[in-house]
Amino acid sequence: MPPAADPDFTPPSLGRRFGALVIDWVLCLLVSNFFADPMRDGWAPVLVLILEYGFFLGLFAQTPGMYIARIRCVAWADGGRIGLIRALLRGVLLALAVPPLIMDGHRRGLHDRLTGSVITDAPRP
Repeated sequence: MPPAADPDFTPPSLGRRFGALVIDWVLCLLVSNFFADPMRDGWAPVLVLILEYGFFLGLFAQTPGMYIARIRCVAWADGGRIGLIRALLRGVLLALAVPPLIMDGHRRGLHDRLTGSVITDAPRP
């Protein structure tokens, strides 16, 4: 059942979401070291984060950090993948830092509402 139609939908904790973001950020810092100095070039890890979100969320509904935290990002309306374009947009909005701080009752930040997405628990393998 898609999250929008599930009256019992309960979003994952903010701790799990934050943990996933920290893992992804560390990975972005490591990857950006290959082509820039993240301490001097602050744009490099942010660019990698946006591209990571676009690729992983668009194709797999999870970033590596989300996989470890057992959460995923799906479409609010149908529970499917959000696709590359919306995933890239979500990454850009997340990089702005303010949209995630404005949440509704389903813990959907402004970046989630603008891209029609929601963070859910990932099914157990």
